[in-house]
Amino acid sequence: QVQLAESGGGLVQAGGSLRLSCAASGSIFSINTMGWYRQAPGKQRELAATSTNGGGTNYADSVKGRFTISRDNAKNTVYLQMNSLRPEDTAVYYCKALGYAYSDYQGSYRYFEVWGQGTLVTISS
Repeated sequence: QVQLAESGGGLVQAGGSLRLSCAASGSIFSINTMGWYRQAPGKQRELAATSTNGGGTNYADSVKGRFTISRDNAKNTVYLQMNSLRPEDTAVYYCKALGYAYSDYQGSYRYFEVWGQGTLVTISS
């Protein structure tokens, strides 16, 4: 069972910065992609940024140049450095990981796709 633990959300003023962290735990063999998605009140969940284990990154147009995603593969952890925050960045930020982990039930490595519980980011104007 792979679990994600997120931290780093909070309340900051517009123009400020926050750093989110997400650590994966469990019988992980490899994590192909880790990323951050966000869901603002009354809106659908959307991509913020993703990172592959090959070093590739992808950002939503709305966060390019302000957010930076990075990974520590040895720690199975992904970070999201958010600068120049705007009120429209207010949302619950969710971590997502995709990869392979050992399943005790099935006795083999299996593909997994898991979400974290989410961390609230509130930007005041």
